[in-house]
Amino acid sequence: MSSEVLRGRTALVTGGARRIGRGIALALARAGADVAITFRDSGGEAAETARLIEACGRRSLAVRCDVRSEDSTRACVTAVRDGFGRLDILVNNAGVFHATALEEITLEEWDEVFETNARGPFLMARAALSALRATEGKIVNIGSLGGTHAWAGHAHYCASKAALHMLTQAMAKALAPQVSVNCVAPGWIDVAGEPAERAAHFAAKTPMRRNGTVEEIAEAVLFFAAGPHFVTGQVLAVDGGLGL
Repeated sequence: MSSEVLRGRTALVTGGARRIGRGIALALARAGADVAITFRDSGGEAAETARLIEACGRRSLAVRCDVRSEDSTRACVTAVRDGFGRLDILVNNAGVFHATALEEITLEEWDEVFETNARGPFLMARAALSALRATEGKIVNIGSLGGTHAWAGHAHYCASKAALHMLTQAMAKALAPQVSVNCVAPGWIDVAGEPAERAAHFAAKTPMRRNGTVEEIAEAVLFFAAGPHFVTGQVLAVDGGLGL
């Protein structure tokens, strides 16, 4: 894929300050896009990601945003449109992951997971819809293998990601033909700070005999961001075969 395939385009990556979000933001920048990111509490990391985007020769913008808030998501999209003049790609990456036994999940914890993982992408997409329709843009949601396979200790997380997968397909129908909507569903991805024994456990269960990388998730997002507009409503597992 050409390194300039997204030149002239602008992208917004929620939760783009660190980890997978940072990898996605940088992949889009290397492909030629100007990239805005959102952050909630990771201001220092957001500033570093913005610096790395600019080191790719692209414009950057870091916007404090709470994706659970209707007012905050609307203000974020306004800031991006004011800063870049347009919006072509929305990547709904911001999410939370909790491990809690089902009988111990509190209502507050359940709501927190759904507010971020399911309501957040809905609010961001709705806020960005006018801008995306104007550019015949694209939405890429970040789902999870947990959205298609039940994990006993992650009932609220799995349910929220399953909701996001269905939201992807519903939005693909509702927003066509101007906007395409797809989803990348990672398996276990090696990121800093994860317990080594957990990583080894999932690598042993994966047919590819390793875990995924942030760069591989970013490449999958780039496929949807730069690929055919006719591809819509898809949930792409990037899991090394773990879900088979």
